[in-house]
Amino acid sequence: QVQPVESGGGSVQAGGSLRLSCAASGYSTGTRAWFRQAPGKEREGVAAIISDGRTNYADSLKGRFVISQDNAKKNLYLQMNKLKPEDTAMYYCAVTIQGYFPPPLTSGYYNYWGQGTQVTVSS
Repeated sequence: QVQPVESGGGSVQAGGSLRLSCAASGYSTGTRAWFRQAPGKEREGVAAIISDGRTNYADSLKGRFVISQDNAKKNLYLQMNKLKPEDTAMYYCAVTIQGYFPPPLTSGYYNYWGQGTQVTVSS
């Protein structure tokens, strides 16, 4: 029962890259995921990864974003490439002890959430 902490957000130009990090000490098994939410829009799943390394991505983002974790499963990452203005949102890290495959991209599946990190992409 620890709260994940996100970092790495900021402002970038369209076409650029950004790498988000999530510190989630205390969780070496289960599933970790990234979600995002823009003002006036519903929260959407971006990508998820199980402790064994298997992943799931939102279809619209697959190929541009890459989710990964370190060997100790303490930190989660999201490499964001070819960023677009529509990627602008608050990005959240989420964790659950469950490890089903494919890892769901639905918010109700996850128990522990970070406070978010803002990503802004300008044209």
